[in-house]
Amino acid sequence: MRFVFPLPNMARAKAVVQPWEAAVSGADQTRMASRAEALGYDLLRVPEHLVIPRENVELSGPHYFHSTAAQAYFLGATQRLRIGTSVTILPLQHPIAIAKALSTIDWLSGGRTNVAFGVGWIEGEYNALGVPFKKRGRMMDEYLAAIIELWTKEWPNFEGEFVSFKDIAFEPKPVQKPHIPIWLGGDSEAALKRAARFASGWVPYLTKPDDFPSRLDFIKSQSTYNGDPFEVMYSLSSGFVSEGHVARDAPRGKAIFSIQEMVDTLSWLKDRGVTIASHAIPPVKDAEAYLDYAQWFIEEVAPRLR
Repeated sequence: MRFVFPLPNMARAKAVVQPWEAAVSGADQTRMASRAEALGYDLLRVPEHLVIPRENVELSGPHYFHSTAAQAYFLGATQRLRIGTSVTILPLQHPIAIAKALSTIDWLSGGRTNVAFGVGWIEGEYNALGVPFKKRGRMMDEYLAAIIELWTKEWPNFEGEFVSFKDIAFEPKPVQKPHIPIWLGGDSEAALKRAARFASGWVPYLTKPDDFPSRLDFIKSQSTYNGDPFEVMYSLSSGFVSEGHVARDAPRGKAIFSIQEMVDTLSWLKDRGVTIASHAIPPVKDAEAYLDYAQWFIEEVAPRLR
């Protein structure tokens, strides 16, 4: 099992945020990302919303980065750490522009990127950007196919309902082959079929871990499945929230664990198909105390699961 460093102040969802996180600055995050790399974490991931409608701010919070811009920054601030997203809302981006941004940072970083795409769930966010919410699934499928065409073909050609291009040069191509790893977020049957067709990983959110094996069986049973290895990323903090960022009771998602409880919980997840996980941010007083916890985790817990 590999491990995500859950960087504070990436999102201020009420169900999981702690008061001290709002004071964490960009400079603090840079220092923490460097420390995570030195400690031996494998991945830093960036969540995304472009806007939050007023009616959603109370639960979702107002603070999110543009995931690709933040990826580029953290790639430049580190040497080894992979920088991914979870999730980039693909239908809100033009596929040529996002494909170019991601291939650029993959090329510049020597191939340290991956991206998790999702369709999002806030209709008001789509309305603000003038994108049809009810067409987001069809747009997602088409954009994924177009991006892969751009990343892999010498002279990309694509004809679709929402995007078309032909006889164009597109460089730099990603360093990683055949292309940047794509993971897909979502729990619906459509999302799982999409993961089978386009992805090398899945980011569940509302699916309960006990249901992961059956969902993975469904993904791998599809005729479009790309084959193993197939990643599953899960954050223990995901257990705190349900759709709409509403807090819920989740005993296995609690923030404070003993070493054995943490090992047992992560082993339980590993047995259900999770390949990369992040621990929850425990109740602490500030960023320094959190870094102490992160060091405890990587020194005392991680070696028992790797």
